Amino acid sequence: MRSTTPVILRRREIILGVAASWAAGKVFANGGPRLAAVDWAMLETAVALGVMPVAATELIQFRKDAVEPEIPQKVIDLGLRGAPNFELLHLLKPDLILLSPFYTRHQAALERIAPIISLPFYIRGEPPFEKALAAIRGLAERLNRQDKASKVLSGIEAQLNGHRERLARFAARPFYLVNVGDARHVRVFGADSMFGDVLSRIGLTNAWTERSRYTFAAPVPIEQLAAREDAHIIVISEIPVEARSSLKSSMIWNSLVPVQEQRVMMLGNVNPYGGVIAAMRFARLLSDALLASGENQ
Repeated sequence: MRSTTPVILRRREIILGVAASWAAGKVFANGGPRLAAVDWAMLETAVALGVMPVAATELIQFRKDAVEPEIPQKVIDLGLRGAPNFELLHLLKPDLILLSPFYTRHQAALERIAPIISLPFYIRGEPPFEKALAAIRGLAERLNRQDKASKVLSGIEAQLNGHRERLARFAARPFYLVNVGDARHVRVFGADSMFGDVLSRIGLTNAWTERSRYTFAAPVPIEQLAAREDAHIIVISEIPVEARSSLKSSMIWNSLVPVQEQRVMMLGNVNPYGGVIAAMRFARLLSDALLASGENQ
């Protein structure tokens, strides 16, 4: 049997090298608190408050799926959200670890490394946007950045008011908010999602009146989007490569009235489990798309 010892030693050398670079100030140094983010929504919350964590999880995927905020390459990647690299995290010696209740199973182990703050964003059946705002206040209090939080929250309110005013002429039409899973299924976002919550806050109506179904696979058959023929269909984030050609030729998709009348709009990638930055990115992308469409209602 081939020995795994060299691989293990090499892995430890890499970890120690990263930690040494950080300690020498080559990876991250801003004179502020050293934060490590396991949860992506909490990562957004810290950045919104002007504090870039020294480390966070799944950064390659975050940069692709969330896009905003921009995370510098010098921020250390801790590996998977569901299985963060505890050894590397211990070596980095953060002042505070950022969690949400999604990661309760890791809480005891993480508390042995550094103090934690765990704030809720997504609770089944409950709109999450107010919780994202509360997270701004909660983390700001922990970091003694209450003044910054006040500015952030005021800015968010002003942006929402601006979007609501600009989109008033679209208020009469309902909107389906979806991720495309494959040529036959979508994930539809209801009022208990960040997208659905923000949609109502900018004065628009959600065509989907049921709860969001957060599962690994997109669970809603596309034909269910036929219920509201007067709706727009807003496709959030890129369509999987394997579904693109088959969706274009799908009889079910092409039979939908919004598709036939070209009331389908594509938005860039947005993290559906994000915090305030994801929420405002969605609001901006949707507003820009609707205003650029030239429609009056």
